[in-house]
Amino acid sequence: MKSRLLSLTLAPAIGALAACSPEEPGPVKIIETVTLNETGTGYAPLSENGWTLAWSDEFSGEAIDGDKWGLDVDCWGGGNQERQCYTDSTENASIVDGKLVITARKQEMTGPALPAHMRAAAEDPDATQTKPFTSARLVTRGKAAWKYGWIEVRAKLPQGQGTWPAIWMLPETNAYGTWARSGEIDIMEAVNLGTECAECPGGKENTILGTLHFGDLWPNNSLNSTEVAQPGSLDDFHTYSLIWSEGKMTWLVDGTIFAVKEAGDWSTAATDEPNAPFDQAFHLILNLAIGGGLPEERGLKGVSEEGFPKEFEIDYVRVWQCDTEVASDGACPTEGG
Repeated sequence: MKSRLLSLTLAPAIGALAACSPEEPGPVKIIETVTLNETGTGYAPLSENGWTLAWSDEFSGEAIDGDKWGLDVDCWGGGNQERQCYTDSTENASIVDGKLVITARKQEMTGPALPAHMRAAAEDPDATQTKPFTSARLVTRGKAAWKYGWIEVRAKLPQGQGTWPAIWMLPETNAYGTWARSGEIDIMEAVNLGTECAECPGGKENTILGTLHFGDLWPNNSLNSTEVAQPGSLDDFHTYSLIWSEGKMTWLVDGTIFAVKEAGDWSTAATDEPNAPFDQAFHLILNLAIGGGLPEERGLKGVSEEGFPKEFEIDYVRVWQCDTEVASDGACPTEGG
């Protein structure tokens, strides 16, 4: 089935940064929308093609592995006026039947007004904020980060107006400066899944996005984003992947490529190096936001309080890296079979 391609416009992109971490909230500027080219199915990282499993979490233990994941605790709202506080409570993130379950609850909470890395420079580092929802954000920051690789996450996404699940990456160190000079990689994000949508197949919102953020410091930052219809049922698990090599990124859903971006499609104001800022190590983030610029400006608008709690279920996370000595042509191919 041919995927539906949506072009981003400036209006819905205002504040469209659930996955990103600007120093303060603000609009983003679109420089290009990538065209979707269908390229077939069956892409997988095969060992005979040089791909080696470097890191994974199958969530087979009784609790979240603290050697692999940290949990951010703050009520900042991601710089997007999101409506959740992130907690380290098992009510918001836990292992259930071999899966990581991130749960957003309609539950008022007061907590730190800023994330930990911003508090030291704040006028009032002990400031608090109260939000009407709680959720969780897991990060491999300080524990695992990668420069290039094949990142794959199998997950089932929550539905409802105002939901904003994301699988994404931020630089381990801001080598080119703070956001967005050092970049951001959004492997998958989705908003308002399952809500009424006249132009969507089946009449329900089913769009997923793959996005890069880069350029200059906010508010002169830029993005390059592709939106497509999620194949299959929203009630099923799907596999979201990014193949990241020198000067090239490829996005897949269920083994089908839906976007390719190359050096020249991104930049940073910090240097003329063509691969920058995506030539540094990035760590992985899994989170479920409620509300914020992108979901509240789309769909039915705002946040519906119906159907809580909302669950973002992750079956596994796997990261492969390329062994060029095994790869026949010196570069690991993407096609696996």
